[in-house]
Amino acid sequence: MKILIIEDDKFFQKFYSTKLQENKIEVEVASDGEEGLAKMKATNPDLVLLDLIMPKLDGFAVLTARSQNKNLKKIPVIVFSTLGQEKDVAQAQKLGANGYVNKGFFDFSSMVATISQVMKSKTN
Repeated sequence: MKILIIEDDKFFQKFYSTKLQENKIEVEVASDGEEGLAKMKATNPDLVLLDLIMPKLDGFAVLTARSQNKNLKKIPVIVFSTLGQEKDVAQAQKLGANGYVNKGFFDFSSMVATISQVMKSKTN
């Protein structure tokens, strides 16, 4: 499995990349929304972990652009943010996000469960 992490915070990039790689998952990283969209097109990941607050294009703009591209629309996206307010989660889901994980809790098992759930629903 190949996961693209679109996240501007270097600490979160490293922490989650390392954890995913320890679980035999191939990881690509993008540091902002523009780079993230470009890497989504270039690498065709199995799943995207998407932060909401980033430079250049925020996560909401990435979700909007993804929804307008028939190839990118097929890639499941889990919003991966410290923004946990109901309105932010609802907005992300309205824009096509397949799940939400609060990255600030460092609950890696919860993230793995969400990834598994989203990937399982993709194959159904």
